[in-house]
Amino acid sequence: MSNERFDPSVADRRWQAAWEEARCFEADSNSAKPKSYVLEMFPYPSGRIHIGHVRNYTMGDVLARFRKMQGCEVLHPMGWDAFGMPAENAAMEKGVHPAGWTYQNIETMKGQLKQLGFALDWSREFATCDPEYYGHEQALFIDLFNAGLVYRKESEVNWDPVDMTVLANEQVIDGKGWRSGAEVEKRKLNQWFLKITDFADELLEGVQGLEHWPQKVRLMQENWIGKSTGLEFAFDLSNGETLPVYTTRPDTIFGASFVAVAADHPIAQGVAADSAEARDFIALCKKGGTTAAELETAEKLGFDTGITAKHPFTGEPLPLFIANFVLMDYGTGAIMAVPGHDQRDFEFASKYGLPIPRVVAASTEGAGKPFEGEAEAGDGVIVNSDFLSGQEVEDAKRDVITRAEAGGWGKGTTVWRLRDWGVSRQRYWGTPIPFIHCEACGVVPVPQDQLPVKLPEDVDFKQPGNPLLRHPTWKNVACPKCGGAAERETDTLDTFVNSSWYFLRFASQPSDKPFDAAEIAKWLPVDQYIGGVEHAILHLLYARFWTRALAHCGKLDVKEPFASLFTQGMVTHETYSRKAGAREVYYMPAEVDRSSDGAVLKADGQPVEIGKVIKMSKSKKNVVDPEDIIRDHGADAVRWFMLSDSPPERDLPWSEAGIEGCGRFVQRLWRLFGQFDAAASGANKELARKTHQTIAAVAGDIEALAFNKAVARLYELTSAAEKAGPSADRNHAIRSILLMASPMMPHLAEQAWAELGGEGLVAGAPWPEVDAALLVEDEVTIAVQHKGKLRDTLSAPKGASKEDLEALALASEKVQRSLDGAEIRKVIVVPDRLVNIVT
Repeated sequence: MSNERFDPSVADRRWQAAWEEARCFEADSNSAKPKSYVLEMFPYPSGRIHIGHVRNYTMGDVLARFRKMQGCEVLHPMGWDAFGMPAENAAMEKGVHPAGWTYQNIETMKGQLKQLGFALDWSREFATCDPEYYGHEQALFIDLFNAGLVYRKESEVNWDPVDMTVLANEQVIDGKGWRSGAEVEKRKLNQWFLKITDFADELLEGVQGLEHWPQKVRLMQENWIGKSTGLEFAFDLSNGETLPVYTTRPDTIFGASFVAVAADHPIAQGVAADSAEARDFIALCKKGGTTAAELETAEKLGFDTGITAKHPFTGEPLPLFIANFVLMDYGTGAIMAVPGHDQRDFEFASKYGLPIPRVVAASTEGAGKPFEGEAEAGDGVIVNSDFLSGQEVEDAKRDVITRAEAGGWGKGTTVWRLRDWGVSRQRYWGTPIPFIHCEACGVVPVPQDQLPVKLPEDVDFKQPGNPLLRHPTWKNVACPKCGGAAERETDTLDTFVNSSWYFLRFASQPSDKPFDAAEIAKWLPVDQYIGGVEHAILHLLYARFWTRALAHCGKLDVKEPFASLFTQGMVTHETYSRKAGAREVYYMPAEVDRSSDGAVLKADGQPVEIGKVIKMSKSKKNVVDPEDIIRDHGADAVRWFMLSDSPPERDLPWSEAGIEGCGRFVQRLWRLFGQFDAAASGANKELARKTHQTIAAVAGDIEALAFNKAVARLYELTSAAEKAGPSADRNHAIRSILLMASPMMPHLAEQAWAELGGEGLVAGAPWPEVDAALLVEDEVTIAVQHKGKLRDTLSAPKGASKEDLEALALASEKVQRSLDGAEIRKVIVVPDRLVNIVT
């Protein structure tokens, strides 16, 4: 091998070109090898990849290369989650078309990913904004409609008045749109929904079988689906009407001190018809957010309707309020409020001076205990509750339900937190919903031979709102049924729909249909899925739903899309900023000189404030551009840094010293590979044993995604090989290190493999074999103690007798010096571990 330093700027390009020419990473569905599908959550093409992307894709890449070395046919694809508001925002701000902006970003990011040498099957690449892809999606949407899983209804929505679109509850932050920052309004709109609730039981039950998913993600899914059993009944109202409610805590029914309805409940609307004050209050309610977090933190407000509700047991009249924390889309849009044991009810009752009875306590002696500023939601025994007093909570629940059913005024019911998925979005850059509205025929699906319904290119973004509504011709179309004048649906699909089936299209790409079921059966479920925990609920739940829904329609034989899930930690960096008046101005790490004394801005040499180590984000500018690091240190050093030190499920703090250390280790390995001596002979039993133990352990670590442990073992074996003299076993250790490092440092490994005369590409080489006999230690280290202190450590055959170990210990010069002629009273021997000499 050459004595020169390893030059990544040359080697990286050389071997990336060689892999592409050899089509190393294109998956063959017809291969007889065992299949392995490795997938990272595909990126949004925002402009450039960031270090967080690099960590995510490096992990998947190492696993994909490793499984290929183990003889698997590996599918490791890449594509682009390309629809969404950022492209429309760019169109409005920069005067560009969303498609041009998106595809330009894709080219940039694709080039960056290729610079890192990822073993990706680019032959299967697609973007969700490709008409071919979303045309197939439209066909699937119509299939779900025909199966009764899609419907349209009027619904109250979160409306962003700036972005002019519907927002999901999760996109409303502190009552404001997550992108625009505008105060969110409530509006009634006709919306398209997917019947995810039809699969609530299946989705919940299926969580139990996801044994290779993180427990925290499984719990988050269970809580989001939210199955609960309670009592459904109706209050008799003083105005002659009835008010249906549902409660999961019928045991607390004697603690009810008021009832409340949502602002758009029919009773609230009836009150508002005769009261301007009620109308003003309802308008105020419509300005609030609807997420669970916002309902918890917002000030609780109410309007007393003057109507009362009759308590089903006591007959006591309870005041009925319109309240801002009650939502029409949850339960019946009305609640039985028990302020002593629900915090929102507690805050409301405290504000309006309503009674706060205690009906649950730790014991019957606690019946008179006052509340200390907040509700007590835990279990215990029932108190102050007539015939329920003294019962445990679960017993009391059953008792109330039994009495309600016997009395004919209520029934036990199971309800779900999960709501049907509203998929309508009032924007341009998304999949057009493939339906046509005809006055004579109603809502009609677009015929199959007219798909895809393509987005028009000649659109205007000079004013907010959906350009499809304003387009002069696009929405005007003939009805497929009667041929009369009709209009296209101008809403587009939520982008979560695009990512709910993309893993199927990666596995099978026929031109005439979304996928082929037989080919899907070869690859699915995805063997290893990798991505951020921020997708634990919505994306993963929706993907599970789509897979089950398509199976329900007879299009798949798979129900769970992802057999194993790994949620990686984030890459973090400290921030650098200065005050500019009342504004905080942030600077990128590349703009700052950092030392142990602090940090200064390169441009002017003046100090900047060093902030906390947080997730890298564009807004705080604490991002590191991978291209700069690749240019300075090479792709392999970047990849190695992503895998070292921090366990992959934890956050990884970026450090210049760390990446420089990885660059040095690349050169260290290069020097070691250069010491391979084909003429060397002889044995080194200790090194041989360590080599085979490392091969087995690193394989287990990679399979378990414990990359930091694999890295640590390779450091250890490298040190051992460096210290050893020339021998056949040293050559084997060097060659094994090269092969084990190749999934992590593929460019270095290919260069060394070529110079050492390896056959073909190391990307196609097998994982080194393990000699099982060498995994077993035949020697052990024995500690020898005298007077409670360690005096020597000795090597001995494993399983040596007590007599042999005692003799070996007493023969030690160090031990004899410690004994100094003293009489030995006792020798205690722990086989394979310890000899303790007592004088």
